[in-house]
Amino acid sequence: MFLSKIFGDPNAKVLKKLQPLVLEINKLEPRFKKFKDADFPVFTEKLKKKLKDGESLESILPPAFAACREASLRAIGERHYDAQLLAGIVLHQGKIAEQKTGEGKTLSATLAVYLNALAGHGAHIVTVNDYLARRDSEWMGPIYDFLGLSVASIQHEKAMRYQGIRETHEISKQVEMGDSANSRLREITRREAYLCDITYGTNNEFGFDYLRDNMVWDKSQMVQRDLHYAIVDEIDSILIDEARTPLIISAPDMESTDKYYEFSRIVPRLRENQDYNVDEKLQAVALTEKGIAKLEEILAVKNIYEERGIATVHHIEQALRAQALFRRDRDYVVRDGEVIIVDQFTGRLMPGRRYSEGLHQAIEAKENVAVQKESKTLGTITFQNYFRLYKKLSGMTGTAVTSAEEFAKVYNLEVLVIPTNKPMIRQDLADVVYKTSDGKFRAVAGEIKKRHITGQPVLVGTISIEKNEILSEMLAREGVEHEVLNAKNHEREAKIIAAAGQKGAVTIATNMAGRGTDIKLGEGVQKLGGLHVLGTERHEARRIDNQLRGRSGRQGDPGSSQFFVSLEDDLMRIFGGERIKSLMDRLHLPADQPIQNRVLTHSLESAQAKVEGNNFDQRKHLVEYDDVLNKQREVFYKKRREILEDGEELKNAILKMIEEEIEYIVTVHTMGDKENYWDLKEICENMYALLPLDTMPGISREDLCAVLEKMAGDGLAAGAIGRTKIIEYLVKIAGEFYSKREQDLTPTAMRQVEKVVSLRVMDTIWTEHLDTMEYLREGVRFQAYGQRDPLVEYKREGYILFQKLLDKIKTDIVNTIFKVSVMAQNMPRPDTDSGQQNIHSAQKPFIHDKVGRNDPCPCGSGKKYKKCCGK
Repeated sequence: MFLSKIFGDPNAKVLKKLQPLVLEINKLEPRFKKFKDADFPVFTEKLKKKLKDGESLESILPPAFAACREASLRAIGERHYDAQLLAGIVLHQGKIAEQKTGEGKTLSATLAVYLNALAGHGAHIVTVNDYLARRDSEWMGPIYDFLGLSVASIQHEKAMRYQGIRETHEISKQVEMGDSANSRLREITRREAYLCDITYGTNNEFGFDYLRDNMVWDKSQMVQRDLHYAIVDEIDSILIDEARTPLIISAPDMESTDKYYEFSRIVPRLRENQDYNVDEKLQAVALTEKGIAKLEEILAVKNIYEERGIATVHHIEQALRAQALFRRDRDYVVRDGEVIIVDQFTGRLMPGRRYSEGLHQAIEAKENVAVQKESKTLGTITFQNYFRLYKKLSGMTGTAVTSAEEFAKVYNLEVLVIPTNKPMIRQDLADVVYKTSDGKFRAVAGEIKKRHITGQPVLVGTISIEKNEILSEMLAREGVEHEVLNAKNHEREAKIIAAAGQKGAVTIATNMAGRGTDIKLGEGVQKLGGLHVLGTERHEARRIDNQLRGRSGRQGDPGSSQFFVSLEDDLMRIFGGERIKSLMDRLHLPADQPIQNRVLTHSLESAQAKVEGNNFDQRKHLVEYDDVLNKQREVFYKKRREILEDGEELKNAILKMIEEEIEYIVTVHTMGDKENYWDLKEICENMYALLPLDTMPGISREDLCAVLEKMAGDGLAAGAIGRTKIIEYLVKIAGEFYSKREQDLTPTAMRQVEKVVSLRVMDTIWTEHLDTMEYLREGVRFQAYGQRDPLVEYKREGYILFQKLLDKIKTDIVNTIFKVSVMAQNMPRPDTDSGQQNIHSAQKPFIHDKVGRNDPCPCGSGKKYKKCCGK
């Protein structure tokens, strides 16, 4: 504040520089008023041609924005305010626009979307749920259609395209309220949806489509184009709240689930602070020496690490976490025999999402429901890294400025606060603090009843389903009619929220009420003070509190907000520190008497800042680690896509691999300069393992060895010459064998074999690599004990592992390419479920592997096939 007075507000300075653009757009308005409706698509084509002729997006921004504004007015009856023009410019520039609730973020986005879609590479609008993806595409669809652009939406089950029929303002407003009778959407394929000029969809769908595109077996199965431009709605929710949640495509593992029930029965016998310690701040548990000894006694083993393995200890600790840290109806719900995670930031259920590393299975065992099998990761990426793949990224939200530092450091995104169209007159009242949670909730119930009697609508925010239902029971006893909104009845969310601003309405909601739909005031409510928002607990992130406050006071409406907190709330209890605890001991006040103390208020703000800082550090730490795998993923996916596209080039690449493999085999077995040091017999064995030479007429094993011995003898005086001759001869034989195989199969079939073998080898090794990197990440934590930086060690070891992966891919392709028979099948695109996205039986081309002589024996002995069953 002090620095702003001296140097000026930097936000205001940036917006001031944008004002000339706003004036220029406004000057163009009379020109577009004269346009006939049919002129707008023609004008769009003119702008596209200008871009193809070399003009920049910036040069056509004013006329594009002016055309979009007029099209919006004619198509849906909404004209962009100057504040929305500012927001559109900020979004086009690849920044984050913070707009207060009710300021029309959805409409603001159309300006930047239209401009960037003109480039012809596609523009994506990312929403937090399927409902908003469909609603916004249908609501804004008439604008884009009016301008001559195509628009589609992608939901979990299907993709829809907006029909090219211009709707009236009245119909579009019905759509906004959820009336699907006038729907203008037609079902299309996902590929068609991405080929539209503008595509709406959720962060999950965009991310999973990216992963699936990098698992397909034919280029025609890919759905996405290059990632060109995206606007992320509620960007703080997606890029901060969900930053630590990886998108995972996985297949079920066949390991038994009995161990989870076993460990779930064991952990209640362990005692906290004796056998294990709990760290609520880090959400972690750790076994003590006494606890390990107790487990060894229960399991009847002398050394749990040696006899049961470190994996057993890991799963027992996960069972402890499930028992001590995760609570039903707060962190998850149990519905129809299934454990479903509750999003702590939005209060919504996340069906299909699963905790990783066996934690979800531990919770299932704790709740005595069917434990689902663990899964093997086939592909994974975090939202942090997915959205950084876009050439230009921007975002909008009502609450970004408190996370501006994180957006700048992690995503290189600047946050700009857009002024409101009308002055904001909501009253944000000071917090009321109570000593106990019970006292606080009694006071909350009294406050709600008092305001309800006057007719003022009240929206009550709770942080969990459990608290939500407790308060509901209290109000029912008081005779206060109310609606309850939480993850258990989210199907009625839109209807409940739409009625929350009506006279006398009382709505108790989890954080679900913090985003999405505006609450419009009913008749006479403005005179009663507007909507009153009552928070029953401070969230660890100030943004979430601000989102709740932002439900009131939209577009200059009156309103008020206030938080009721207690010293027993999790935030105060865990992060308040000794200062709060000692203050609690000194206060001998009745539970229902509010406490007003500057120390408390300061401690509350300090606790939130502390948690935000801690969470930022964790996310920053995560992205530093994930960057290692991200670079590997980019290299791997690039090589995989090259295989999908290469055709004849892939043949040359494989022939080069074969040559390198032969060179390696010969070099390893001819290390000395004299014939006696050369293991020619092993070279022959390896060549017969590499190439099925028995099928080649005129090349017996004995003949091959004799030829190699003669070459070695001829080159005895100079070992390098003999070695080179051997390599050239073997490469020639391999080339002849490859040509014969190509003639037998036909060149077209051979290209398919090359592609299928390469992709299968790559995918198998990549899956193993993902597991190895996860184990490495867990293991490097212990490097800190040796005064080494775990991140440095992770980068170093990860680099070595990736180089081994690339080498193994070459070796395995070479050792497989001659040993497969192919049966043609149509290859479906890998399909997935929601959330963690399990692939159960994605079909692949049928490949029958022959066992090479140097391959591990299928009997499981651990010996080479030639020295076991292949003797």
